[in-house]
Parts: sequence; C-alpha cells; structure tokens
Amino acid sequence: MNQWVPIWAMGPLFFLIFFIPLWLVKRILFVYLRDWNHPTNYNWSGIAVRAAKRPLSFVVVAISLMFTTKLIQLYEEIANTWVTQLQILAQLFLIIALLIYGDHFARMSITRLSIKGSGLKSSGTLLRGMLRAVIIVVGLLLILSTVGISITPLIASLGIGSLAVALALQPTLENFFSGLQMLADKPIRVGDYIELDSGEQGFVEKIGWRSTWIKMLPNNVIIMPNSVLAQSKIINYYYPEKQLSVPVDVGVHYSSDLEHVERVTLEVAKEILKSHKWGIADYDTFVIFTGFDNSSINLTVMLRAQEYFNRFFIRSEFIKALHKRYAEEGIVIPYPIRALNLDQEGSDNSLTSILRDKRE
Repeated sequence: MNQWVPIWAMGPLFFLIFFIPLWLVKRILFVYLRDWNHPTNYNWSGIAVRAAKRPLSFVVVAISLMFTTKLIQLYEEIANTWVTQLQILAQLFLIIALLIYGDHFARMSITRLSIKGSGLKSSGTLLRGMLRAVIIVVGLLLILSTVGISITPLIASLGIGSLAVALALQPTLENFFSGLQMLADKPIRVGDYIELDSGEQGFVEKIGWRSTWIKMLPNNVIIMPNSVLAQSKIINYYYPEKQLSVPVDVGVHYSSDLEHVERVTLEVAKEILKSHKWGIADYDTFVIFTGFDNSSINLTVMLRAQEYFNRFFIRSEFIKALHKRYAEEGIVIPYPIRALNLDQEGSDNSLTSILRDKRE
C-alpha cells in the first residue's frame, strides 16, 4: 500500500477508514433513539442517552485511533514514530469522553430531581457547580498522569492548600456543609411553611450555599445562616403533609344540655368542612368536653384544613356558623361571671358602715 500512499498520509488514511463508518453508525443510532434524546425527556433512560451524545463523538475518535494504531504497527518504518503518540491520544479522548459524560449526566440528574419538587430547586446551581469543579480537577489529574507527568507532588500540594483554605474559610464552609446536610436530610424544603424556635414564621424561599431565605407573612425575608438553622428547632407545618387539625375552643352555660350541645356542634362542624373550599370533607370531626370553667363548661371542636393558612378561614367560618346555630337552638354562650361574697372577712359590716356614713 505504501507504493501508492505516502508514508506521512497512511496514518490519517487509516484513521478515516475507521472514523467515517463509526461516525455514521453513531448518527444512525441517535436517529433511532430520537425519542429518548428529546430535550424535555428527563427520565433516567433519556438522561443517559442525552448525556452520551457528545461524549460518544470522542469515543468514536478514540476507537478510530486505536484501530489505526493496530494497522500502523504492521509498517515498521512508521510504527516507532506514530504508535506511542496515537495510543496516548486515544487514551486522552477516552478520558475526555468519560469526564463530559459524567458532567452531563450529573447536571441533568440534578435538574430532574429539581423538577420532581425536591429541595434542589434553589440549590441545584450550587451542586452542579460543585460537581463540575470536582470532575474538572479529577480530569486534569488523569490527563497529567496519562501524558507521563507525576501527580504525587501536585496532590500533596493540593492537600496542604486545601487545609489552609479550610482553616481560613471555616465559617463559610460550616454554612456550606450545613446547607448540604439540609438538602440531604430534608427537614425543610423550598415552599414549606415553617416556624423557628425564635418565633418567626414563613415560607422557605431558597436554600442557598451560605444561607436560607424565609419569606414571612408581612412580605419580609429572614436570611438565616445555614449553620444556625441546622442547629435550631423547627416546626414544619408542611411535613409530613400539608393537612392539619384546627382546634376551636367553645364555652357553654352550666344549664346547657351537653348531649344537645355536642350534637349541634358536630352538625355545624361537618357542614363547614363539607361546604368550605379549604375544608376536608371526609374528616371525622369530634367534640371533647375539657373542663368546668368559672362561668362555663368548656369544649374543644376539632376541624381539619388543607394547609396551615386555611385554618384561619375555617375557624372564622365555623365560629360564625356556630354562633348563629347556638342562638337558634337556645344554647347560651355565657359572659364571664364574678360573684361577690359579702359574708367573708366581715365585708358585709364594712359595706353597711360605708353606706350609713354616706347617708349621714
């Protein structure tokens, strides 16, 4: 063959002989997999196929170089010059393909988890940047090792440098890893309504790399360092579900028929839960008599709302409806009553003396 082709052209010719058919096979394969390769497909199969599209081009080049190396070894006059360089080049293309695939697969996986509604909605960019940095560092080390450069001193230097950086940025790193811990443990998620141990309440708006943003009802935002939030006691009103019980305390007169009171109260509670747009119609509401107060017999009615905010409206509608129904049924909600004991400690004599002095 070297009678018709110059020695310097044999390498590129062999490469094209293998590269062109492999490239066509790759194109045909992705035409066949076009449904999985759609940009909106975030199933795991779709992610695997889409992440492989660009790296597969590098794999085709690497395989073509490997086959080219095998053929060149048959020609001694060019084998010594080309083989080693082509083998290193093929390894480099394979490493680059693996790095690109890992980067694309990781980023699209984070996007998929964000779409599914996890806590990665606001911190996905942070994790994607972290993974990309790790992949780049590992890739550079592999490339340097492949081309024959010792990476042991470099790893040692990175270790010492990382220790110095960690000591200098200890508060920042504490917030950073606290944020990662919350993303993994998921005590709170973006969109949850929470209450802090300091009393503030609000919606979780963003879980960032340094702080968490909580939007309060007055439209203010609390910015809490992740390290502080991770060590705080938190009430999550949206976990494990948004529905919550709504207790309503009521007092009736001592002369009331408690059986009648219970029946009327349950009727009103069930009607409100069925008719109100934020009530839970199938909730089995109940009434509990809780004690004897100074001027009333107290009871608690348990309602159910779809989420934390709805409880205010459910309670309001129930109180209005119950007050109207009690008036119709003759059930009295008593005013606070105080009795004056004039016999104790001689109070009646003192009062009589005061009245006599005024008359005189």
